[in-house]
Amino acid sequence: MPAAAAPLISSVQKLVLYETRARYFLVGSNPAETKYRVLKIDRTEPKDLVIIDDKHVYTQQEVRELLGRLDLGNRTKIGQKGSSGLSRAVSAFGIVGFVRFLEGYYIVLITKRRKMADIGGHAIYKIEDTNMIYIPNDSVRVTHPDEARYLRIFQNVDLSSNFYFSYSYDLSHSLQYNLTVLRMPLETLKTVTTQTRQESFDIFEDEGLSTQGGSGVFGICSKPYEKYVWNGKLLEAVRDTVHRDWLLYIIHGFCGQSKLLIYGRPIYVTLIARRSSKFAGTRFLKRGSNSEGDVANEVETEQILYDASVMSFSAGSYSSYVQVRGSVPLYWSQDISTMMPKPPITLDQADPFAHVAALHFDQMLQRFGSPIIILNLVKEREKRKHERILSEELVAAVTYLNQFLPPEHAIIYIPWDMAKYTKSKLCNVLDRLNVIAENVVKKTGFFVNRPDSYCSILRPDEKWNELGGCVVSTGRLQTGVLRTNCVDCLDRTNTAQFMVGKCALAYQLYSLGLIDKPNLQFDTDAVRLFEELYEDHGDTLSLQYGGSQLVHRVKTYRKIAPWTQHSKDIMQTLSRYYSNAFSDADRQDSINLFLGVFKPSEGKPHLWELPTDFYLHHKNTLGPSQTRQSYTYWWTAGVLKHLPLPFDEVTCAENRRKLTVKKFHKYEEEIDIHNEFFRPYELSSFDETFCLAMTNSTRDFMPKNVGIDPSPFTVRKPDETGKSVLGNKNNREETVLQRKTAASAPPPPSEEAVSSSSEDDSGTDKEDEGAVSQRSTPVKVTDTGDNTKITENVVQSTKDVYGVNLSDIPSEDDLAIYARFVQLGQSQHKQDKGSQPFSSKHHLDRVINLIPISSFSQDNIYEVQPPRADRKSIEIFHAHIQAGRGNMQPLGKDDFLMYREYIRNRYM
Repeated sequence: MPAAAAPLISSVQKLVLYETRARYFLVGSNPAETKYRVLKIDRTEPKDLVIIDDKHVYTQQEVRELLGRLDLGNRTKIGQKGSSGLSRAVSAFGIVGFVRFLEGYYIVLITKRRKMADIGGHAIYKIEDTNMIYIPNDSVRVTHPDEARYLRIFQNVDLSSNFYFSYSYDLSHSLQYNLTVLRMPLETLKTVTTQTRQESFDIFEDEGLSTQGGSGVFGICSKPYEKYVWNGKLLEAVRDTVHRDWLLYIIHGFCGQSKLLIYGRPIYVTLIARRSSKFAGTRFLKRGSNSEGDVANEVETEQILYDASVMSFSAGSYSSYVQVRGSVPLYWSQDISTMMPKPPITLDQADPFAHVAALHFDQMLQRFGSPIIILNLVKEREKRKHERILSEELVAAVTYLNQFLPPEHAIIYIPWDMAKYTKSKLCNVLDRLNVIAENVVKKTGFFVNRPDSYCSILRPDEKWNELGGCVVSTGRLQTGVLRTNCVDCLDRTNTAQFMVGKCALAYQLYSLGLIDKPNLQFDTDAVRLFEELYEDHGDTLSLQYGGSQLVHRVKTYRKIAPWTQHSKDIMQTLSRYYSNAFSDADRQDSINLFLGVFKPSEGKPHLWELPTDFYLHHKNTLGPSQTRQSYTYWWTAGVLKHLPLPFDEVTCAENRRKLTVKKFHKYEEEIDIHNEFFRPYELSSFDETFCLAMTNSTRDFMPKNVGIDPSPFTVRKPDETGKSVLGNKNNREETVLQRKTAASAPPPPSEEAVSSSSEDDSGTDKEDEGAVSQRSTPVKVTDTGDNTKITENVVQSTKDVYGVNLSDIPSEDDLAIYARFVQLGQSQHKQDKGSQPFSSKHHLDRVINLIPISSFSQDNIYEVQPPRADRKSIEIFHAHIQAGRGNMQPLGKDDFLMYREYIRNRYM
């Protein structure tokens, strides 16, 4: 059987920092606490970072002995028991990094975490709290008066707000990339496998690891994508000196997961947003692009769908779809000194050969392949030229770049004035967006790791046959990406991305065999759940960049938002304006310091003394570029040859160098995700086992009445939804008013009537829009045991209770059967099993022949035949009996490997 591949799991997940006067000792272990690593950090250097990693794997006993010797050797008086030479400073779950301002280095540790999502057993955690510890000892500390101010600025970046990490899943890459790497040919993995010996001595080192068969498994760890890693600069000082298990890469953005129950089948819908760490900042202070093609507010959003009943990347069903938002890739800005709500847009630099746009789209071709589709939502017609300046320049840049690309890989530009359509009474915004979304998904396709189901081949859907992407033997690959932008890339962009994501979700569900047609309608449980997830996603990203939550939501563009939403929109607009005017500059300084864009040093101006940070983000202002890009061949060499596939996912020598591959036994903890997820060695409580708090579940949206179709793909009426407002007259009147308002909305244009969204919009009067939004906690009605309520429930018609018409009066035979059933249930718990007589012959047959407990002789439900054991079970039982008598059976190969693993973990 050929060897498989699995992601490498970090063996440093629990950390304890021990302190002496001269050293810090950071002890890291795996969750089972069977393997340990130790970092020694010198505290006698006032400004340098001296870290020693011996790369040795310790056992629990060895670590105890090491700490005991350190404690004994660092006591003030030898043999004195009262004073401890080694003290425990803090417990942690990972290292964010090391940072230095004007004095010595600090270490930033993750002290609290919370599980936010689960992808195939790989946990994704959110940082809840951190601890920043100064490394040098007080005796060697050289104080500086501005150190405290830099420390406050650095800590303004709230690490407990939307920073995520994982010990085994690479969050900086997409699911398609991570699973494509695991499916690389075995010959390729063998060439990448490091030839060094294992880090700890093993008497069984080479046994069973032959690549011809056996139990060998390739463990793969890929190099993270630097653009989406936010602590890359903080780990730069130790990246080449410590073992890779110490390096924990974090991303910034959003992560949410909801559960979609399809007749009991759990489907997890996960939304991951990765914010770029290049040219990062706040709304008015970071616009357009820098000199290297990195744009402001660039976020990669990935929606992942998988069947949670199978927890394996190799055997499970996984699907994902990726789209991107980002500022218009030009040199432009807005002057905020005028204190205007909408400062004028100015083009800062002429770029006739689209230099920065070429660099930006070159990055996208490498990561996503072709086609690159631009959905430009800025205004096209204005009385005074404002947003249209960006459209005109972007059209010119795309036109110039496309003349050098092959026509089949050209950049597709879709301009659509969303604001004009919103104000028009004759147009339906979401209908038009749905048409665009269908065309986009058909061009890019999506990722799924399983081939088309047989029923799809027998009864192919028209839309399915027109789907683009790349079809391979193991499934489908997404080629190309949709890049959406408005001016801020917040409100309009989030609604457009939701509509594209909704369209892609229908194809994903269809590919996994969960729906019969790739089409989803509004007012269904699945779409409501997905909409809540996208609104949380939009609110989070808007807070990070704009300083407030979303102003316009999906309901706003559906024209079914409650009238109370207008006052909320005004408050969010004021909050955004206040944040942009008064707090964005401080936030920008914090981001620049955290990301290492600005590095404090003696003799240079301080961060708060700089009039602008323009030269920090535009490296060409500090000196001429070393490499000059061609005006015509603006893409990286080798990218065009592999299109439409992304260059980063192609098997080539350059990409192989980004991988770390190691061969393991199948029982090793570094590649055993089952052991990592279930942790059978721990005594766990239910609270710890089910620590994942989903954002939403279809249970929150499903009808609470019996007899209504529980399918999450059924269109609901307002009184059928789980998240509805009960028993409030004002709310009911408001709901009726909203339904009338929605019903009075004009019909969509005739050319767009074929879209699925037009069907959905006809059911807008079925949407429940009370004063409490879907984000509110659902009202729970509990029975108090009142007899009157029970009587009312009993007299309900069978049609209301069961959903079908039953006969009013049961027959006498049915009543007799029911009476016997009740008698069995009542007498079942009263039977004293200890008083049951047994025969003197203790045979297995006599044990199974139980005495009936029913008072009806014909209802002897325990009169059954003894179970029949198969041959293998009988052989195992006989072998167990013989082992008890001292007759041992010869060990098999799997038994020997398991014993070898036990010896290693226990004694070595």
